[in-house]
Amino acid sequence: MSKVIIPYEDLKKVNAPYFDELSAISKRIIEGGWYVLGKAVAEFELDFSKLHGGQYCLGLASGLDALILGLVVFDFPKGSKVLVPSNTYIASILSIIRADLTPVLVEPDPKTYNLTVGGLTQHLDKDCVAILPVHLYGRLNPMPELVEFAKEHNLKIIEDCAQSHFAEIGGVKSGMFGDIGAFSFYPTKNLGALGDAGAIICKDEEVYLKLKALRNYGSEKKYFNKYMGWNSRLDEIQAAFLSVKLKDYQKVIDHKRKLAEIYLHELIGIDAIQLPAPAGTEHVWHIFNILIKDRDYIKEKLAEKGIITEVHYPLPPHFQEGYRTILSGYFPIAEKIHQETLSLPLSTCHSEENIWQVSKILKELVI
Repeated sequence: MSKVIIPYEDLKKVNAPYFDELSAISKRIIEGGWYVLGKAVAEFELDFSKLHGGQYCLGLASGLDALILGLVVFDFPKGSKVLVPSNTYIASILSIIRADLTPVLVEPDPKTYNLTVGGLTQHLDKDCVAILPVHLYGRLNPMPELVEFAKEHNLKIIEDCAQSHFAEIGGVKSGMFGDIGAFSFYPTKNLGALGDAGAIICKDEEVYLKLKALRNYGSEKKYFNKYMGWNSRLDEIQAAFLSVKLKDYQKVIDHKRKLAEIYLHELIGIDAIQLPAPAGTEHVWHIFNILIKDRDYIKEKLAEKGIITEVHYPLPPHFQEGYRTILSGYFPIAEKIHQETLSLPLSTCHSEENIWQVSKILKELVI
């Protein structure tokens, strides 16, 4: 009997349904001769903003740039503190440092992996200027509570929406709670480009116009530089690709929610596994994450049986070699998460049968 092979992700298969349309678009743009900040970028920005309530949108080169510019635009005093989860991906931390600000690590809720008002309160002082909630794995933070907290303490909110495209609470979508919504369209995201790409959503016209200049060398008028800016521009081909895939965003979410429900049903009640907390529209399942003892052993045994998993992420930020002189402290919740986290296959390249198979094999290993 042949071994079951279920990859963690298969981007070739994910993008196969769009092959003809993307090929035609590439040809059209190449022949058109306009490759940066043209019609395709403007169209994507408009479409993406409409889906978020008609607010301002700017296409950028990456999700990291979206976070950095989302902080830089407010001209916070150098060294000011930004509250950020202790268990986040390193890009969230890096953006704060690159903006000449100080990251303050806040332990998350151990069930949702997201920030809480209680956790933020423990680290609040006069030097804090912003909160950077990270909607990790596709689940929104408790944004209504965080918004009230931010208003009370005069803090800006820069949402890291890299993994939470179109998640919502009470009809309000990811990125629309705070002052800035920063998005990544890295190829593995629920809305993924065929390379690096990002965007910012914001509600304030003045902030939007400044960001528009910042992404283009600080220029409002060609060759005249009002600000010390950046070169961070979404290119025409990636924008056009994203516009094509944007039409299917709800189909992608619905499929991943259906697959997630199978895991939640099949793996419930197993002592060795901590499943994601119950979720509704606030979760879009970019990643299906569990916590499991002996994670590396389980990962290896699953691989032997043809089930490929990932670890998001093996080290917490304060253990990363490049950040040891910047980040310090004891963060037991983050450390436990990073020691036990395991991401199971969950993609539009997977069928319901694939998820049944993964669940069955995983149960055989741990029960």
